[in-house]
Amino acid sequence: MEKILDVQDLKVSFHTYAGEVQAVRGVNFYLNKGETLAIVGESGCGKTVTSKSLMRLLPEPMPAEIKKTSKILFNGKNILDMKESEIRHLRGADISMIFQDPMTSLNPTMTVGKQIAESLIIHKGLSKGEAFEEAVKMLKLVNIPNAEKRAKQYPHEYSGGMRQRAMIAIALACEPKILIADEPTTALDVTIQAQIMDLIKDLQKDLGTAVILVTHDLGVVADVADRIQVMYAGVVIEHGTTDEVFYNPKHPYTWALLQSVPRLETENKDVLYALGGTPPDLIKPPVGCPFAARCEYCMEICKEVMPDATRISDTHGVSCWLQDPLAPKVEVPEVLRKGGAE
Repeated sequence: MEKILDVQDLKVSFHTYAGEVQAVRGVNFYLNKGETLAIVGESGCGKTVTSKSLMRLLPEPMPAEIKKTSKILFNGKNILDMKESEIRHLRGADISMIFQDPMTSLNPTMTVGKQIAESLIIHKGLSKGEAFEEAVKMLKLVNIPNAEKRAKQYPHEYSGGMRQRAMIAIALACEPKILIADEPTTALDVTIQAQIMDLIKDLQKDLGTAVILVTHDLGVVADVADRIQVMYAGVVIEHGTTDEVFYNPKHPYTWALLQSVPRLETENKDVLYALGGTPPDLIKPPVGCPFAARCEYCMEICKEVMPDATRISDTHGVSCWLQDPLAPKVEVPEVLRKGGAE
């Protein structure tokens, strides 16, 4: 498959009054043309910072700083070396983003149609009339009824699900090569969540767009993602195809995420799994495995040395001392052995 994005040793810090917060600490991944990569992990693990770095949306050079050893290669060209004029052309035209909260991301003083048309005028050179016609077509494409009328309305006149669809229309207006969806279903109810994910999947097939899906919910990515990478405390601790991560998970943190997803066989009075403890302070990250303090299988070496990545297959890798030949044998939790994470 054609590699469209290659992220190498991405390190991002935020300089605060309390010290340097090392939000992303050496992340590596790639994205192939037309595929969906899911980045999962709990709040604060570095998912959104990683995704915003791809479009240079962080407030650089202060308080955010992307370290000089980092590389973000888009079609072979390092985005971090681009001039501001090149970055402005990249955003919207080549790489677009669906932000977490559409109500705060949409401009309340502009009609939705104008907000979609804006990128078409800038990137495709269309006239205002042509751009508005295209905006109406985009609203129809994302299944908003009465598109001509809705294009002339403001964001506050839309429901939550419709605002999310409008955000998708804006992001896809210029047919970008990469779509970053940052928690696109967080504020929506379950039925609308399913509609939004189906919509993204259908549009991806029609337009051939590669998708980076950022979420904390593994249940959301089950039917959508081709590959998954699990982040914790600014590092990738496990990565693999969707089947590998769901049916052959190797890291205790991945086990915890999978166990926290409600299952079909759960009884009415069963207690849902909850991971105890809190993530580490990234002003002073732990020298060993960042998950050690919360891991029930923690060994002394876990607290002292960061484990190297172990290759499970050509597509599956994990950073965990349990994969060492000298480590004690630990069984996957029983609930995950019963048909994977379905």
